[in-house]
Amino acid sequence: MSTDTAFTPRSLTASEYVRELFGPMDNAAILVRNRFTDHTVQTIAKAAAIASPGFQAWLANQSAAGSDVFVGMNPIKDGAYTRTKPHIKDIRHVYLDLDRKGDEALEAIRNSVEVPAPNFVLDTSPGKHQVVWKVSGFSQDEAESLLHSLANQFGGDPAATDSTRVLRLPGFANRKLTEEFIVHARQETDAVYTARDFTIHEGALEPPRHLGQGQERLRTVPSGHKSQSEHDWAFAKRALARGDDPEVVIQRIADYRAEDKADPNNYARRTVAKAQAQLEQGRQATGAKAAPGSTSVRER
Repeated sequence: MSTDTAFTPRSLTASEYVRELFGPMDNAAILVRNRFTDHTVQTIAKAAAIASPGFQAWLANQSAAGSDVFVGMNPIKDGAYTRTKPHIKDIRHVYLDLDRKGDEALEAIRNSVEVPAPNFVLDTSPGKHQVVWKVSGFSQDEAESLLHSLANQFGGDPAATDSTRVLRLPGFANRKLTEEFIVHARQETDAVYTARDFTIHEGALEPPRHLGQGQERLRTVPSGHKSQSEHDWAFAKRALARGDDPEVVIQRIADYRAEDKADPNNYARRTVAKAQAQLEQGRQATGAKAAPGSTSVRER
């Protein structure tokens, strides 16, 4: 870990946040999604250009028109036009999206001896936060393994466990809310962490009980490194097999994928339909009957 012990915590504008995340010539991904039209635009540009007044003015206009604004958390290779895993240049950050009992989860992180102090804490809505650590020396697999572990340990959103993830850009409104909430970012340290600074063990990772009560969450499993789609499909199969209402399962998946799918409802419906088809094949092979009260879902 490298750090300046004289660092003074401070609030960050969108431009300042981008400059802290990336070097000026790094390629970064900006994603803008309009909540009213479902129109999504992704732009990959140099960090210096994204932080410029002109680009920030364009983002402000998009936000005012009803769009959420996100930034990819790792730089993109030169010449790439997508933020798929092969196009990630290197790992600069690991992160948590604390969308369930966020205040309690953030307090648990601050009091934990297993993780270092976060570099950035974003308030994304009342009681919800995104936490970011600056890191070096991680491969993609190592980073994603740690992301799974962090999400399981602190009850973070399991959707935010891949190296291509976008998180919110501060200074712009969270358009998922009925009342306007401007995302706020605080930088709390300039440390750069390595794997040695995270001492979470993957063998026995479950969210703390006070963070994990209630209905089953879409939880990822650290080992095996399944894709997010595979985790969603497995979750749907488990839920349907025990008799959960397919429409409820669809809504759960859509809620968790709202920020990383262009059409989360359609994605969730297709996932549940495929899970139902797989379960039905298994029942036909064994002669078993569907759960009482279950209904089928058609893909759209």
